[in-house]
Amino acid sequence: MGNSYAGQLKTTRFEEVLHNSIEASLRSNNLVPRPIFSQLYLEAEQQLSSLEAGSRADNEEEEEEEEEEGSESSSPPISYQMKPPPEGCCTTDGFCQAGKDLRLVSISNEHIEVPSGFLLVGAKSPNLPDHLLVCAVDKRFLPDDNGRNALLGFSGNCVGCGKKGFCYFTEFSNHINLKLTTQPKKQKHLKYYLVRNAQGALTKGSVICWKGAEFRSRQSSSNTCSSTLFQLPESSGPSGSLSNEPLPATNTNAPAGTQQTAAATDHIPSTAAFSSAVYNGKESPKQQLLKNNLSGLTRPSVLGTLTNSGPPKKRHKGWSPESPSSTETWNLQLNPQVPNRIKSDGGSLSTLPHSALVGPASSPMVGSGEPVSVPDNLLKICKAKPVIFKGHGNFPYLCGNLNDVIVSPLLYTCYRNSQSLSRAYEQYGASTIQPISEEMQLLLTVYYLVQLASDQVPLIEDLEQIFMRSWRESHLSEIRQYQQAVPQAFSQVPSQIAPVTSAQLTWLAGLAASSCNDSVHIIECSYSLAEGLSEMFKLLVEGKLIKTNYVVILCAGRNRAIDSCIVITGKYQARVLSESMLTPSDYQKEVNYQLVTGKVETLGSFFSTLCPEGDIDFLLDKFYQENQGHISSSLSASINKPMTLNGIGAAVCTSYDLERHQIRPFQLAVAQKLLSHICSIADSSTQNLDLGSFEKIDFLICVPPSEVTYQQTLFHLWHSGILLELGLEKEHLTKQRVEQYVMKLDVEAQIKFKIFLQNSMQNPHTLFVLIHDHAHWDLMSAMHSLYPQTELSTGLVDRLLNCREVKEAPNIVTLHVTSFPYALQTQHTHISPYNEIHWPSSYSNGVDLYHENKKYFGLSEFIESTLSGHSIPLLRYDSSFEAMVMALGKRFPRLHSAVIRTFVLIQHYSAAMMAVCGLSQMKNYTSVETLEITQNLINSSRQCPSGHGLMVVLRIPCTPLAAVAYERLYNVRERLALEDNFEIILGNPNSGITIGKHFVEQLKVWQKIEDVDWKPQTYLELEGLPCILIFSGMDPQGESLPRSLRYCDLRLINSSSLVRTTLEQELGLAAYFVSSEIHTDKAVVNDVLESDPEKLSSTDNEDEEVATEGSTSEKRSPMKRERSRSHDSASSSLSSKTSIAAFCRESSPLTTTGDTTKSPHHVLSSSAEEATNNYERQKQKVDKGAQTMISKHLPPPTEQLDTKQNIKSAQISITSSSSSPFSSSSSSSASTHNSFILQTSQCSMTKATKQPPIVFLPKLVYDIITSTDSSGLPKSSSLLPYHSVMWASSFRPLMSKMMTCTEQSLYYRQWTVPKPIHMDYNNRNEGRMDAFHPRRLLLSGPPQIGKTGAYLQFLSILSRMLIRLTEVDVYDEEEININIKEESDQYYHQPGDVWPDLETYRSMSRRQEDMYTRRQTTRMRLSKYAAYNTYHHCEQCHQYMGFNPRYQLYESTLHAFAFSYSMLGEEIQLHFIIPKSKEHHFVFSQPGRQLESMRLPLVTDKSEDYIKSPTFTPTTGRHEHGLFNLYHAMDGASHLHVLVVKEYEMAIYKKYWPNHIMLVLPSIFNGAGVGAAHFLIKELSYHNLELERNRQEELGIKPQDIWPFIVISDDSCVMWNAVEVDFSGDRKSDYTWTERNVSLKQILQHIEATPNVTHYALIGMRKWASKTNSAEIKEPFSCCHVHDFIMLNVDLTQNVQYNQNRFTCDDVDFNLRVHSAGLLICRFNHFSVMKKQIAVGGQRSFHIKSKVSDTPVSVSPAQYICAPDSKHTFLAAPAQLLLEKYLQYHSHRFFPLSLKNYSHPVLSVDCYLNLGPQIAVCYVSSRPHSLNISSSGLMFSGLLLYLCDSFVVASFLKKFHFLKGATLCVICQDRNSLRQTVVRLELEDEWQFRLRDEFQTANAKEDRPLFFLTGRHI
Repeated sequence: MGNSYAGQLKTTRFEEVLHNSIEASLRSNNLVPRPIFSQLYLEAEQQLSSLEAGSRADNEEEEEEEEEEGSESSSPPISYQMKPPPEGCCTTDGFCQAGKDLRLVSISNEHIEVPSGFLLVGAKSPNLPDHLLVCAVDKRFLPDDNGRNALLGFSGNCVGCGKKGFCYFTEFSNHINLKLTTQPKKQKHLKYYLVRNAQGALTKGSVICWKGAEFRSRQSSSNTCSSTLFQLPESSGPSGSLSNEPLPATNTNAPAGTQQTAAATDHIPSTAAFSSAVYNGKESPKQQLLKNNLSGLTRPSVLGTLTNSGPPKKRHKGWSPESPSSTETWNLQLNPQVPNRIKSDGGSLSTLPHSALVGPASSPMVGSGEPVSVPDNLLKICKAKPVIFKGHGNFPYLCGNLNDVIVSPLLYTCYRNSQSLSRAYEQYGASTIQPISEEMQLLLTVYYLVQLASDQVPLIEDLEQIFMRSWRESHLSEIRQYQQAVPQAFSQVPSQIAPVTSAQLTWLAGLAASSCNDSVHIIECSYSLAEGLSEMFKLLVEGKLIKTNYVVILCAGRNRAIDSCIVITGKYQARVLSESMLTPSDYQKEVNYQLVTGKVETLGSFFSTLCPEGDIDFLLDKFYQENQGHISSSLSASINKPMTLNGIGAAVCTSYDLERHQIRPFQLAVAQKLLSHICSIADSSTQNLDLGSFEKIDFLICVPPSEVTYQQTLFHLWHSGILLELGLEKEHLTKQRVEQYVMKLDVEAQIKFKIFLQNSMQNPHTLFVLIHDHAHWDLMSAMHSLYPQTELSTGLVDRLLNCREVKEAPNIVTLHVTSFPYALQTQHTHISPYNEIHWPSSYSNGVDLYHENKKYFGLSEFIESTLSGHSIPLLRYDSSFEAMVMALGKRFPRLHSAVIRTFVLIQHYSAAMMAVCGLSQMKNYTSVETLEITQNLINSSRQCPSGHGLMVVLRIPCTPLAAVAYERLYNVRERLALEDNFEIILGNPNSGITIGKHFVEQLKVWQKIEDVDWKPQTYLELEGLPCILIFSGMDPQGESLPRSLRYCDLRLINSSSLVRTTLEQELGLAAYFVSSEIHTDKAVVNDVLESDPEKLSSTDNEDEEVATEGSTSEKRSPMKRERSRSHDSASSSLSSKTSIAAFCRESSPLTTTGDTTKSPHHVLSSSAEEATNNYERQKQKVDKGAQTMISKHLPPPTEQLDTKQNIKSAQISITSSSSSPFSSSSSSSASTHNSFILQTSQCSMTKATKQPPIVFLPKLVYDIITSTDSSGLPKSSSLLPYHSVMWASSFRPLMSKMMTCTEQSLYYRQWTVPKPIHMDYNNRNEGRMDAFHPRRLLLSGPPQIGKTGAYLQFLSILSRMLIRLTEVDVYDEEEININIKEESDQYYHQPGDVWPDLETYRSMSRRQEDMYTRRQTTRMRLSKYAAYNTYHHCEQCHQYMGFNPRYQLYESTLHAFAFSYSMLGEEIQLHFIIPKSKEHHFVFSQPGRQLESMRLPLVTDKSEDYIKSPTFTPTTGRHEHGLFNLYHAMDGASHLHVLVVKEYEMAIYKKYWPNHIMLVLPSIFNGAGVGAAHFLIKELSYHNLELERNRQEELGIKPQDIWPFIVISDDSCVMWNAVEVDFSGDRKSDYTWTERNVSLKQILQHIEATPNVTHYALIGMRKWASKTNSAEIKEPFSCCHVHDFIMLNVDLTQNVQYNQNRFTCDDVDFNLRVHSAGLLICRFNHFSVMKKQIAVGGQRSFHIKSKVSDTPVSVSPAQYICAPDSKHTFLAAPAQLLLEKYLQYHSHRFFPLSLKNYSHPVLSVDCYLNLGPQIAVCYVSSRPHSLNISSSGLMFSGLLLYLCDSFVVASFLKKFHFLKGATLCVICQDRNSLRQTVVRLELEDEWQFRLRDEFQTANAKEDRPLFFLTGRHI
């Protein structure tokens, strides 16, 4: 609580400890407080180590000092019981108990009286993290500027109510309603001084420093201990400087609750400290739980620094090596903020290569033994802070200048994890194998360090792989069969390593280090590491370790464990490792601090001294004054010239073409894959997605808060037309309407998202697709947000997309879209591996799967370009730039390398611009690469008639540095008068694009835009604009770049942040499509490779390993070979004497001055050997057209460039030789050439679109990207995938290049776990399926490949599919009526009659009609009254389908029902399956519950909610597709529905339709057709009618009152329609009619209510057709055929039977029998039924195949009959089916005279058979008293006698007359019956028979074939 001095016993120190002891005794529950002197001396001794202080963040953790006496570090904190407030007082947060407002924001402008000696301070309340409470405190009780001399105790006043004299801070905290759960302490809650600003408002000032000055200056993560570092007073500008005094500053970017980093300005807070996660200043209970319970394999690690030189906390807590949990730390952050939130890993590890670490973050990094003093001025002497990695055993205390060293537990954790290697392999039986020994670990570490190059940095992943490989090869060779072999990545590691003893260790380590030229130095200690560390520090100070990068200190005694540590002393390595410990936010703060405090000015002054001619600014001013008039005029002339040319109609560039929205084959394939995954979710049994219940699609696209990405998505959405296609918007689309569908994840997102959720709840029949684009961005848990309150976007994804409403909504599908899915593929992911969709490979086994006219260049293509055999590498590094950065890094060790790199690169660009503009001396102050970029940028617009140019992307992640770079380059450009030559654009994620008016006008001309107010809003719209785009922001957020991108300069990316996602997304900026066609000018135009690897990128390796020889990479210009010799400038041909003109060629060989006088032809062949080699290749590779063009358009060799004449223009804009090798810069001869070729070859933008951009990388990143293992996998792929995840184990198999995307996903799902800050952290059902969200999908594909277009296309086809699901193909067949005329004079009923009149109907003539119709279909939208199949699910019909909780699923009973039927000669046994829910429809006998009958209503019954007629639906083969769900069709009305099924299908129908009554046919009917089902339905129904009449007669009901009708419906009837007639016309005969869908309930109830309905035998309706005959509407009732859906009066038709043998047309046959029996058939023409086309079941269930062969060979209908006794192949099919099918297709063979002879039909007696559409049939009945057509005068062309019975006699047949030559066909059951029929009917009298005219169906004898006899009429 008091002042801490470095262990020196002074009076004030003694008083302080005494006071603390007394105070602790009073507060403590412990009876024996700790002795004063043990506190005083023990802690003074132990303060020599800085570890414990370093493990605390700052005085947010200060409360741990004051915990209860005797409590150990691992004990839970003592809970604090707050005194209850007095009754009636105010308890509102932010107000005192008197009810007065104390919040700073509320009273900042009020006058507050402050007593003399008092100061206003800000107190922090845990419940108001964003507010400060104003208090007046006696300054004697506050610390001085050095953090000392604060009196113990408290004295304060309330500024709200004015109450004074609070003597205890506990009492005061109660009064101001702090509501604390921990002991109140002034150190913890009094945070800031409050001061008045220039306007007089009270504002937050500097932090109250409760610690000592030494600690303040060194505590790198101390956020509250001193003056604010980089906050300027509001009145001061950006150039304001900071003094050493605290500044009462506020930062507009930081909220009140944000605590700022504090340090003395002469110290740089570049190191990170250990800090424990805090909650309200204490460790949260959750954090405690994590600390205590997490196993070693799942703990994240921490890499931190030791920072405190002050004493330890006074309870000696956490300093014992036996209590490791005391130093367990969960986050490594510079800025613990928002104290009311749980803080955990702030992503510091994410930035590390080391973050692969697992294990407790702690490690006993506690000191032991004698202390080691860190020398003063160590940083100044060594030019770097040594990084000490603790290894094995005990680590000594450090004291002294602790700010100049960094200590990390990383290696310790790696070693410890490797000790548990074998546990991961217990599944392979390896549990008895010993782990790798400590000696071996250390020796392998030395081997590893020895083989590192001087410019390499050690990676923990490398060590882990070495340990694993060593362990595998030593112990477990048998596991190789389970896993791939580990590549031999480290050649110096012996393959078989014998066990190493501690005695051998030192000798072996020294031996290994002896070969590395002092790069690794071994120090052996005798007693402890302390002596080794002391020696190391001594050697460092003496300068004896200058060449040494790594010092290995080990203490290996014989009888004790090894102690070891490794010190990184190499300046480069130490700098990279220390900077890698900064979190992204800390990195930004550090840089910002250095900029604001002016520390970079030393760098600027150093640059000034480099230039012998003077300061660059001086040179610029001089140049500007000298050339102002000349340059501006000449330049404007050169710039404006093309535009003038355009005006006078001269040649203009025709290559400008902004790509509009078009779907490529890849995108369509991906969209279809997405659709198929959606369908599989819907088809699964989980019922998580009911696609059938959705009618339309809606969507919301979530994008990162980048304005450019947002506008880009709007642009894609607008041009895709998807909103109009989905019907979401009307034709006149406005931008405001489009914006409703795209949501930027920023502060305003919650409003838009709330609307989205409300819409989803209000529209349950709309499927909402929530698309999360760039989904790897911001995966921060909403609970663990570590960012300032202003950054509300942090954790937004978790708050919105993972909210309960989204998870539970059945109509929301979430689609995550990303190029880097790794962070969503952890052990805790929400996304099922089955719901991942990966971008497909373009090739499979050498076959091009999708024909694309463009080729994608991604990471793997860029890497491949660096391999030998390719021309210009697309990935390069700049060695001269790197060398300068490294040199400056040693000179300025305190500056962050990002600052140095940025200033060096700005210097290079500035010098290059000056060099190109004529200041040739400046070429020595830039690099070749920068000069190449700059000259091509400046010259590009002059090479195109229209002024098109190149884009250069300069990536500067740190926003303040980007602003500095922009300002500097902008200024240089202005001084060089290049402001109209190219634009400089500052690309900030949070703002739009700002460019000059001149360039906006140019873009408008190129893009033909007439809108006056138009300005570009996306980078894509900058196509062709010559510009430098300074791309800032820590991460790209999905912005796409235009095709004119030529250079992607990534030299400034944070190379210490070695995480796979980070590296790949930086390189993803350069991902590019190039045209895959070979252009005729390609050999001349293309100056870099177009490589031809087979992969899309490293993220998609499926089936892509085929290499192609003779790839297009060699189809290039010869001029590029010389540049391709090197990837960097070290071996390039730059000479310091090179003239500036040479630099004006884009990338031609950089030749000497003399080369400028050569013709372009000579430039082409400047290297004879190179040219010859390339010519041979060109001869093979380039087509003849290209060769001809080259030879045709090269100017003659004599045409030379006049150097003197053109030197001025050359300095500005000499034409790029490589772009146009055949034209000189004077371009006087250009017009003589073909103008098209000239334009194309001159335009740099055209060239850029045909080749990928060139990418410049930092050397460190370049080495990682281009180094591969033996499988070819880039090293970057094996890095930690994402900063907020960690490896589950160090001991994991290696990834392989052969892994497909799916295998990579499974790898990450097994081997990575999210950190607590990750939003998936709490989804911890590890591997269980219920951890996956069922409606969440992940689409991954390489960057810039077209994922947006793919998911928009997916929305389109998903919408179409939903519409298709709500549509159905119905038969649309027009009936062809023979004798009804359109305008017949006689109509029996009025069009508006709703029921037929019985007497009128009896007098109507029967319509004759042709029943043969075309099978045409029409697609119809399902109405709400449709019948459905089993795929339909909705809430309303769940109970109907059997999902009623009252009844168990499938709970039904089987009942036998038998009745005798004389015609069959036996008793018929049927079975009913009756669900419990349907038993009320039946009557059962009481004692035995035997089924007695099916209940029938009375004719007189009337009910609105009841259908009287039982419905029977015969079905076969359609258990899934049959339309048996009549719930909606019946509009919920009660009805009895019976499915009539065959015995062998009973189980499957019962499974799919558990709540339907089944009537099971006897097994003898298993092979029968629909006739048998109709026959049994009718007979059963009549028998049941008799039973019901008998049963109800006993109840006094007359038999004729029982309802006699049943409905027989096809299983494909889908919808029903009714015609509404409107008589609003003038005349009575005028009417209009409309047809609409109605419910089946309405139709049936209407028909059932027909007057005298029981007098009709058959009632039906029209079959729907789109072309309905108006005559049918005019006559509302017809006596004609009814089929498909009929009401059958089983009483009247008792004696008319269905033919049980029939398969087809049995309904027509039955209609004819009913009509001939004199019974009434009525068709309601105002009603119609639609039949769905179902492709399975029904008639298709009968497959006719050969009986002898099992192979399914198709048999044509002509083979269905054969001659008797022939050797014809018999068929396995019923004889009746063969007969009917044969007659349907080949009846003309029996009746040749009848073909198309409609006036002479075939006479068919007692039976109707379908003879096909071209033969007319006349049916007659032989029954007495039957009604037959009058045949007088009618001549028949044939006679068909089918199984005729005794009613057919010879005299009956003699009534009919036949044409001469008419044919007869007699069909009987056997040959004997055939002969008897011929004799009995005296057929030989009129018909002539021949022996060969006898046939049979192609059945075997046992299958009882039918026999035919044909004859001719005599």
